[in-house]
Amino acid sequence: GERDQLTRAAVAGLLGIEPKDEMEGMLAAQMIAVHSAAMECYRRGMTTYALVERQESLNQASKLSRTYALLLEALDHHRGKGQQRVTVEHVHVHQGGQAIVGNVTPRGVLEKKEQSNSHQTQTRAIQHASEFEPEPKVIEKARRLRSSQRQRQRT
Repeated sequence: GERDQLTRAAVAGLLGIEPKDEMEGMLAAQMIAVHSAAMECYRRGMTTYALVERQESLNQASKLSRTYALLLEALDHHRGKGQQRVTVEHVHVHQGGQAIVGNVTPRGVLEKKEQSNSHQTQTRAIQHASEFEPEPKVIEKARRLRSSQRQRQRT
């Protein structure tokens, strides 16, 4: 009956998520339960004519949908997916040192970009500044910056 159909749907969902370890299995089970509860709340919200009951059901469905998104994010994080960003706030370049500010293109190193389930993974190689070939507009910007620093030192 209906219970068997729900059980088959839950098992199909778990197989679709393909948990690799116990943690992923627990997250997958929670995701299936939250999804099922959200769908039930949406169903109730769409079939009732009482405004208060409809609003309550749709509010609960919305909260459950956000919870599902958080669980999916936790699963992606556990699997090592997701975007990583490095922000450099302070750079000190001492006399005789070199630094490049802006977009650079490494010589002999290819960027690898993979498209997987709407998540973009970028792997970039970091090499010594002498191995990079800065873009012309970056070189010009660096020259203007150096020039303005020299002018400030003179005053």
